[in-house]
Amino acid sequence: MNYLDEFKKFISSHQLSAGIRITLGAVLPSLILQHYGILSEYIAFPLGTLLLGATDSPGPFTRRRNALLLAIFTYFMVALITGYLRQYEFAVYAEIVLFGIFFSLAGVYGNRANSIGLIALLVFVFNIDDHLSHDLGLRTVFIFSLGGIWYLILFLILQKLRPYVLIRQLLGENFIELGKLLSIKAGYYVAKPKYEDLFSQMVHQQVILRENHQNLREILFKTREFVNESNTTSRTLMLMFLDSIDLFERILNAQQDYHHLHKSFDDSRILRLFGTYLNWLAAEIQQIGIAVQSGVPSKPKHDLDLSINKCIRAFDSLRSRRLTEANVEDFMMLRQILNRMQDITERVKKLHRATTYDTKISNELEVNVNLENFIPKQDYHPRILLDNISLKSGHFRHALRVTLALLIAYSISLSFDFGHGYWVLLTVVTIMKPAFSLTKQRNIYRIGGTFTGLTAGFLLLYWVHDGTVLFMALMFAMISAYTFLKSNYFIASTSITLYVILCFYFLNPANLNGVLQDRAIDTLLGSVIAFLISSYVLPVWEHSQINQYIGEAIRANRQYFDTIAARFTGHSIDLGEVKEARKNAIIALANLSDNFEKMLSEPKNQQPNMAEYHQFVASSHMLTSYVASLSFYVETGSFQEFAPEFERMLKQIDRQFEAGLHILEGRIEGNIEVAREALPPNQKLIDLLTIRKKEIKELGIELSAQSPQRRLLSDLKTINGLFELISTITIDEIKILQSIAQKNPVLNQSEIPT
Repeated sequence: MNYLDEFKKFISSHQLSAGIRITLGAVLPSLILQHYGILSEYIAFPLGTLLLGATDSPGPFTRRRNALLLAIFTYFMVALITGYLRQYEFAVYAEIVLFGIFFSLAGVYGNRANSIGLIALLVFVFNIDDHLSHDLGLRTVFIFSLGGIWYLILFLILQKLRPYVLIRQLLGENFIELGKLLSIKAGYYVAKPKYEDLFSQMVHQQVILRENHQNLREILFKTREFVNESNTTSRTLMLMFLDSIDLFERILNAQQDYHHLHKSFDDSRILRLFGTYLNWLAAEIQQIGIAVQSGVPSKPKHDLDLSINKCIRAFDSLRSRRLTEANVEDFMMLRQILNRMQDITERVKKLHRATTYDTKISNELEVNVNLENFIPKQDYHPRILLDNISLKSGHFRHALRVTLALLIAYSISLSFDFGHGYWVLLTVVTIMKPAFSLTKQRNIYRIGGTFTGLTAGFLLLYWVHDGTVLFMALMFAMISAYTFLKSNYFIASTSITLYVILCFYFLNPANLNGVLQDRAIDTLLGSVIAFLISSYVLPVWEHSQINQYIGEAIRANRQYFDTIAARFTGHSIDLGEVKEARKNAIIALANLSDNFEKMLSEPKNQQPNMAEYHQFVASSHMLTSYVASLSFYVETGSFQEFAPEFERMLKQIDRQFEAGLHILEGRIEGNIEVAREALPPNQKLIDLLTIRKKEIKELGIELSAQSPQRRLLSDLKTINGLFELISTITIDEIKILQSIAQKNPVLNQSEIPT
């Protein structure tokens, strides 16, 4: 690991930028208030800043601004209502039911609305007793709202001063994650690769990239500066994003039969050479990411031309020594890997140049897609909320669980003498998520982080008595908390606990022991409540939804395949449609992978057909990769002569896709026969391959290499092989779905729609 590069990534990341922005937004007014000795009286001001800052999520400027305005109004109303009614216990119970269901259901409108709903519940919890306002209800509500308005002003100022910083940070992170994906791919070329581990890493990495791409598409395609008022900087950033999507596809389409590759070439060391070079390319892509984040030109770490030429010479040398008519197809496979490596190399070199923001490079941009099809869409119609008020809705079940947990937590806080009983409710709100796996994970991190933070706080206060050092520790803990809040909840929980302890120490050092004790007990109680409710009250298990994601993956892969395969059946294709189909296939694959990953964290008795689902997810990844590999050839040449052969193959594969969907929908009849049908042979290709082998045998390697049909044959053999692999994968998926259907006859009936 290059620790200097890791440090650069962290320093220039948008997570750290957000952590510093939120911390300074809260600390600066706190210092002013403390200077005048009124901080404890106006503590609601920095709290309002912190809570509104936690609502802020990456996105287009207008959506972020509007979301912050809506959040300020929402939090004002929640604090006002809660402040006036908190002395009436029956009213608080009614508020828990109303707010718990409504704000938990906000998730039906997407992540941004979900964040507003979550923080609204935190605002409610903070105001159900008088620790914040000391019976000065309306005044405290206004102070709290002023803290939120201050964060909004800070956001507007920073956006005006640095309009491109967020997109640079997100785009840089995108390249860093792409580099990680390529380095995982390089692992397939080492001796004795661990295929299962590599596959798991690929799945996880594609889920990360899916979320990153959604954020980038939303910002780039919905922001005026990037679409209508583009300048050199905005055009270059758009160009780099579009190139990163193509690069992602190139990395995906490098899928090969690695078992066969190692069997054929392990003794030659060429695979290890290719793996090393792929790792170098991965390092270059991450270097580009760091440069984009930092806003400086990137400098190549390696001489890519020299390195790729070394790979080419190694291939040519091996080919001259070992190529025969018997292994010509193996060398075609190796040649295709080399071609893709050359393609990735040229793209990386272009991206290095793009980081200089040269006007000539930005003028190369041609957005040949319908941008509306690439923007994540979110409908905010009230009917969506009403439609989800049903036990069939996973969101509504989650809302009921949160509400019940809050009712229990509030009752416990009233029944026992806690100094900070609202912390039990805070724990419940922050831990509980719609998915059991996420709730379980956050529960563990919350408990571990809280006790780690308590220990660190106790030791710090025991050994350090210098106020300046303690204040610096407070600043560090706050920045750390809001930096890792959405990426590493254990670190965030540890840091939040530490800065809460330090805040209480500065405000009221005499009551520190009580704070430590309350924090530990309240967190444990809240965690136990959250675990029991999420486990036993209307749980939504991932297996109840996986069939929906399987269906989406099959349909998206079929559309992706049909769109590309049309090129080889004599039809013209629209590159915009290809890119849209690619996007949909990758999103569907990432959603299926994410669902399967969550299932792995659930109880064993809620993991039916686990082996079969694992096989299906693996086959879906291979299928998408093979279709992406096919797209590499859509612009390489004319295949009109072979259109009839490919047309027959396409129709057979389409029947196999259809058979898989029929099984998923419970219509199994006739699908076994489809799975047994052989893919029609490509007779013209067979004839060309026979001629090529004869040339090698009779003329030798050097003379036969001059044949004008050699490149065409290599491409055709690869394309035909991809059709065969896609057919094989779809047949495997039919068999997997049939196996699941035999165990579960009503395969298509999911408990919980999404």
